[in-house]
Amino acid sequence: MARRRFDDEHDNHERWLVSYADFITLLFAFFVVMYALSSVNEGKYRILSDSMVSAFRNLPVQATGQVPTMVPSPVPKSGVLAAKPQEVARQKQREKMRNIAKEIMEVMAPLVEQGKVRVLETSRGVSIEINDSILFSPGQALIQAQLAKAMQSIAEVLVSAEFPITIEGHTDNVPIKNTQFPSNWELSAVRATTVLRLFADAGIAAERLTAIGYADTRPVEPNLLPDGRARNRRVTILIDSTIPEKGTELEFPERSPPSSAARNAGGPSAVIPR
Repeated sequence: MARRRFDDEHDNHERWLVSYADFITLLFAFFVVMYALSSVNEGKYRILSDSMVSAFRNLPVQATGQVPTMVPSPVPKSGVLAAKPQEVARQKQREKMRNIAKEIMEVMAPLVEQGKVRVLETSRGVSIEINDSILFSPGQALIQAQLAKAMQSIAEVLVSAEFPITIEGHTDNVPIKNTQFPSNWELSAVRATTVLRLFADAGIAAERLTAIGYADTRPVEPNLLPDGRARNRRVTILIDSTIPEKGTELEFPERSPPSSAARNAGGPSAVIPR
């Protein structure tokens, strides 16, 4: 019987590469983790930490991977958001206008109670509507003596303010035609100018004053009934804001150059001089 031969097993001298590769892999993973921790913010680190804690403690985790914790919201350094400077200035002007309106309502209190004077707050500022029946005689533009003192009181309130003042004259649709006023346009314009001159004589700077006559083009009530026509015959004193709203410049639309066929069809008259 032949004797079985056993070959001697050779020693594997390269087994250390396996351990070395594992060590290099762990070292690479360690540096990756260190780099990731150094590049995330505190919030992301807190999320990772809470997720790991919940995994080890078997705590419920939300769908986003976050543990339901009470995280306080960041508070602005100033405590409140700063408003735009223009809005702040506009609000201050609005308060000044309201104070002026209150003073005018006090000096005109009897007429306000009678409904002859109305003080309104509009998008442009403060508007004071005075029925012309207490200011002027029918078809006339001279302020009646009993109202001159009241208008003087309004001027004393406005003289110390810096706001522009626009005085508007309005009439009803009943036509007028005489030697002094050919139409309601002249009547409304002269009535507005009469109030303007009174304000100027009281000391209000001329550059703050503007007079406009609208005739019957801007009624506030239908002119069908006497009450509506009486409501439309009025003088409006508008206290304007000194902060103009910023406009947006419109760009001229670009025109495409005409085609050669259009130029040829136009003939000599289609040539645009340069």
